[in-house]
Amino acid sequence: MQSVLFDPKENLPLLPDRHPTKDFFIADIFDNLPFKDDMASMSHPIFSLSKKKDLRNLVYENGTASVIIKPNTDGLPTIFDKDVLLYCGSLLMEQINKGVVPPKTLRISSHDLLVATNRPTNGNGYELLKNALDRLKGVSIKTNIKTNKREITKAFGLIDSYEIIESSKVKNRMVRLEVTLSDWFYNSILGKEVLTINRDYFRLGKALERRLYEIARKHCGRSSDWKISLEKLKEKTGSTSTLKKFRFFIRQIEKNNHLPDYFIRLIENDMVHFKARKETVDIFDLPMISPETIGKARRITEQANTGWDFNDLHSQFSKALLDGFKPNNVNGAFISFVKKKVAHSPQ
Repeated sequence: MQSVLFDPKENLPLLPDRHPTKDFFIADIFDNLPFKDDMASMSHPIFSLSKKKDLRNLVYENGTASVIIKPNTDGLPTIFDKDVLLYCGSLLMEQINKGVVPPKTLRISSHDLLVATNRPTNGNGYELLKNALDRLKGVSIKTNIKTNKREITKAFGLIDSYEIIESSKVKNRMVRLEVTLSDWFYNSILGKEVLTINRDYFRLGKALERRLYEIARKHCGRSSDWKISLEKLKEKTGSTSTLKKFRFFIRQIEKNNHLPDYFIRLIENDMVHFKARKETVDIFDLPMISPETIGKARRITEQANTGWDFNDLHSQFSKALLDGFKPNNVNGAFISFVKKKVAHSPQ
C-alpha cells in the first residue's frame, strides 16, 4: 500500500516544529512570502481525509457547484498532499505581487519544500513526497467551479506533470523537481483567488483539523465568527464518518483547542461555532523593535546606498509580522532582513 505524505506514527495533537532554526525561511520570510491557499479547494472537498489509500469516486454538489473526482491506482490525493500546491502557489504569488506573470512550470528544491511545510528531510520524507506527486498527477477531476472566471471543460489532474531533474547520490532523494501545475489551479493563482494561511497549519497532524482550519479561514475572513450546522460542516469537510462519530471528532478538536487563529465550539442545536482568536492584529500588538536596533538598521540602510528607503523596509517587516511571522529574536530578525534587502537595489 502506498503511503500518504504524512507519517501515521506522528499523528500527534500538534506536530513538532521540525526545523526550528528555519534556515530555509531566510529567503522566503524576509521577502514577505506568506503561504497562500486557493479559495476553490478551501470551499469544496477536493482532497481525501483518509491516511489509507482511498480509491473512492467522489461526487460533491453544493448549490450550482459540482465536483467529480476519480483516483487512479495511486488513490485520491490527500489533504497532506495539498502541501505541494500550497508551496508552489505561494511561490507563484510572490512573482505576481512583483508584477511578473509566472510560468505554469516551476523548478523547485525538494529540500526547501519539505522544510517549508514542516516535513522530515530523511529518505522517507522524500519517498512520501514522490507518492504525493503521483496522486496529484493521477487524479481525474471534472468540475464547473471557475477559477479566474474560467471553467475548465475537460478532466484534469491537480498537476499536469512532474519530473525529477536532479537526484542525490543518496538513495531516494530528489534534489530538484520540475512541476507543471494544472490550468485550473494555475488560473486560481493568476486571479489572486487565494487567502493567506497561518504557518502553524503545517503542524496540524490530523487531516480533519487541516480541513476545518481552511474552512474557517475561508468563511470567517476578517469577521469575528461564523456558524454552520454539524451536518453541513461534515459535508463540506468530505468526512466519511457517521454524524455521531463526526460529532465526537469535533468535540475532541474543541477540547485540544489548537487550531491556528480560531476557536471551535459545538453549541446547541448541533451548530458549530468558529470564532477568531483575535479579530484583528493591531500594530501595537507586534513585537517591539528596540530603538537601538532601529538606529542600527537605519545606518545599515544609508551606508549601503543601494536605493532603499528605511521606512519602506520597516513597513515590509511589519507586514510580515502582521501576516504571522514570529521570530524568536525580533531585533536580530529585523537586522538580518535589512542586510539582505540592502545587498541589492530595489527592483
